[in-house]
Amino acid sequence: MLLAMRDDEKTGRITLAQVAQRAGVSISTVSKVLNGRQDVAAPTRIKVERLLEAHAYRRTTRSAHEAPLIEIVFHELESIWAMELIRGVENVAKTHGAGVVLTESGTRHAPGPEWMEAMLQRRPLGVVLVFSALPGEVKEQLRARSIPFVIIDPAGDPDPDVPSVGSANWNGGLAATRHLIECGHRRIGVITGPEDMLCSRARLDGYRSAMTMAGLEVDPALILFGDFHVEGGYDRATEMLSRPRPPTAIFAGSDLQALGVLEAARVHGLRVPHDLSVVGYDDVSLARWASPALTTVHQPLRQMAEEATQMLMRLRDREPVSTRLELATSLVVRKSTGAPAGAEQ
Repeated sequence: MLLAMRDDEKTGRITLAQVAQRAGVSISTVSKVLNGRQDVAAPTRIKVERLLEAHAYRRTTRSAHEAPLIEIVFHELESIWAMELIRGVENVAKTHGAGVVLTESGTRHAPGPEWMEAMLQRRPLGVVLVFSALPGEVKEQLRARSIPFVIIDPAGDPDPDVPSVGSANWNGGLAATRHLIECGHRRIGVITGPEDMLCSRARLDGYRSAMTMAGLEVDPALILFGDFHVEGGYDRATEMLSRPRPPTAIFAGSDLQALGVLEAARVHGLRVPHDLSVVGYDDVSLARWASPALTTVHQPLRQMAEEATQMLMRLRDREPVSTRLELATSLVVRKSTGAPAGAEQ
């Protein structure tokens, strides 16, 4: 058993014996709930968790078996985008003498149900989650065990009570599109991310705002939703460039999608930026090594992860924190953008 508790062990405002008495269960059942064991009926588990949270239950010391770990949870670990976040978490973890555990679970909206039990067995100092939001049940389970958590780069709209760190997606979309307009482009396509992610729509809204403020038509045929991956960027760009009136510039909602756009341009016999200008988003390390080097919106991924981890440690120490932090984005101009070469506007 991960937690060896005594009836008289007091943590926070209530003892385990008192929780058991009020819930009408045994101390052993309370301990099972604390350890994330699945052999507890759901109504009983929920009752115990709500009592623990309501009475601010908190263990004041860590067991000798508990390692100082910070856990970062993704729905996928394939992207170089994820590596920047991992480095940011590691930078802060080292200063606190903690290691980092990486977990892949669930969808882009929330971790899978199997994650909770495994995480409680590891018993980290706190959890950084790269998801759009957290289901209420997950929040209750974490809070009942006094495990702090922060969402990083929220792709959705986290609840006000969920600490999160994100970036200025609307400003990024605006800056990318304004740059292409200033280069002389008038027919500009956009390949944003998944349709059900707020960051995708925020970048798209920035694009729309720039086009509208410049008095330019927004052609629905030149607005496509992608998946933030190379293959998705290639497929959407191929579709866009095959139209009777293709764009002279494309703003891709991620650098990986922009790499797919560059390949689609090559297959179509187009030179970048002479025949087609391309802007990415994120400014991952590969962007500067693309051919040509990619103009992109710098999203401070590593700094976002550092801020999220610092926030996590302050929460663990019961210090006050802002529930929502948004970092600035900035345009990095390289060689993949330029003036259109006589293309129809």
